[in-house]
Amino acid sequence: MSPRPLRVLTGITTSGTPHLGNYVGAIRPAIAASRAPGAESFYFLADLHSLIKVQQPARVQRSTLEIAAAWLACGLEPDRVRFYRQSDVPEITELTWLLTCVAGKGILNRAHAYKAAVDRNREEGVDDDAGITAGLFMYPVLMAADILLFNADRVPVGRDQVQHIEMARDFGQRFNHLYGEHFTLPEAAVEEQVATLPGLDGRKMSKSYDNVIPLFAPREQLRKAVFSIVTDSRTPGEPKETEGSALFEIHRAFAGADETARMREAYAAGIAWGEAKEQLFERIELEVAPLRERYDALVADPAAIERQLREGAARLREEVATPFLRELRAAVGLHDLSQPLAATGGDAAGAAAAPPQFKQYRGDDGRFHFKLVDGDRLLLQGEGHDSPRDAGQLIARLRRDAGAGLRHAGGGMVHLGDEPVGRLGEAVALEELAEALARFAGDQA
Repeated sequence: MSPRPLRVLTGITTSGTPHLGNYVGAIRPAIAASRAPGAESFYFLADLHSLIKVQQPARVQRSTLEIAAAWLACGLEPDRVRFYRQSDVPEITELTWLLTCVAGKGILNRAHAYKAAVDRNREEGVDDDAGITAGLFMYPVLMAADILLFNADRVPVGRDQVQHIEMARDFGQRFNHLYGEHFTLPEAAVEEQVATLPGLDGRKMSKSYDNVIPLFAPREQLRKAVFSIVTDSRTPGEPKETEGSALFEIHRAFAGADETARMREAYAAGIAWGEAKEQLFERIELEVAPLRERYDALVADPAAIERQLREGAARLREEVATPFLRELRAAVGLHDLSQPLAATGGDAAGAAAAPPQFKQYRGDDGRFHFKLVDGDRLLLQGEGHDSPRDAGQLIARLRRDAGAGLRHAGGGMVHLGDEPVGRLGEAVALEELAEALARFAGDQA
């Protein structure tokens, strides 16, 4: 069997109308990534998440429509990727409950959003949980279900979202430990180079600062917004600095290298601010005008977007979500009473008949470890690794090589070729470890 493609999953926030900062920092690079070969891309509209903050039904519906239309207008191709609305996949909410039953409350207590809300309450001298909903508290579990249901390998996130991916790993690992290996443990793909655009006032473009330039504003409204970008008092003919210039930074996000170089030269030559703004407006308009035309047509036909989202969810449920959720239900015992229940990691009586299992975890030393167990017996305790990817790659090699190349290195240590792998369990022979690894190859065949 050939391995499945790398799965990359991206959640799309459904709140507000997109602006140029959203386009440059998220939409444009994500759509470019969706066309890369060798990956299966999942893009979902996180409308269930939006309910945590928004309780106005019309706003929820309108925002979902606008965000879906924006991504489609900017080039997302539903025929090439998995594009769906979160609320159209009920398996996500059912998995949320299964994960809730294994998620540690202590971990949820440390979630950044919840802690920040508690800290605000303490500053105001009210009860810690005043005004905090269970939805905010359980947000990380729903996010974990979004990821684990589709066994995503990689989740592109900003650094502030890494904690949520680590929580998803914790919940998935705990489930695997109790019920057998079902979930791929995801990795956060931290987007260190995400472009952030300055807004009209020079601060980061953000709705909270009320300094945004709407992505699909009509031509004259766009021009007016560009001409309201704050500049300094330097006059025409006076050299101007590109460093710290919001106007220059926005221009660079849309222009190629040659255009950027010419604008830099124009700054040094003392270009008038009005002329620089006119050039910026024309450059943005060149790129967004065709997107605006597609966006307007899409928003005018919401039934077509609804059809695309429902069809995408229906295919995804049939091919992935429904059969996998059926497997998970059986694993926890929610099973047809007339059928025998297969042994799982949580069945003590059937543990010996179950295949060996690799279990990954993060140790007290902060490093990423794994162990190979056969029922309650430890066969191999792996070495610590700097990243979960390194540990996962070594596990993949051990499974693939089926015990070939293993050798004693003294003191119970085992090497794969020249690479340290880990330490044998108590009273475990190297031959027994090799036989256990060979069972993976047999199961795959």
